[in-house]
Amino acid sequence: MSTLWTPDGERPVGRRPAGSTDATGEAPPGDGPEESGAAPGEPADEEMRAQMRELREQLANTPAEVIVANHAFGLFELAAVHLSEQPPNLEDARLAIDALAGVVEGLKGRLGQPETQLVDALAQLRLAFVQINAAANAGTPGDPA
Repeated sequence: MSTLWTPDGERPVGRRPAGSTDATGEAPPGDGPEESGAAPGEPADEEMRAQMRELREQLANTPAEVIVANHAFGLFELAAVHLSEQPPNLEDARLAIDALAGVVEGLKGRLGQPETQLVDALAQLRLAFVQINAAANAGTPGDPA
């Protein structure tokens, strides 16, 4: 079963197994892949459209600052993952940190309640990057100390 991200968390996306029946013991009309054009185990087109309408409605009813802040926290996690690799993936960490900085600094005063946490998180990532980069370069031959 697949899931889709929504502001309220992950939502399962799936359908009844092939051959399933409703309360009357009969397969619901239009539920089979031969009738919907979907492959076995995949949601029918109308079911997918209904799920997408529901997701769009949830997004439309969620303040944009919440969605943007959530994505910013995702950038924080991405940077932290790259910094914690052995050896650290500094280029990818730098890109994620710069992207986070673009959001946090570019939208200063517009991110609502999570803004303070995001500013602190960005400062922590920058400090960690400098420390990890310095440690990685400390053992490089020919590097001026």
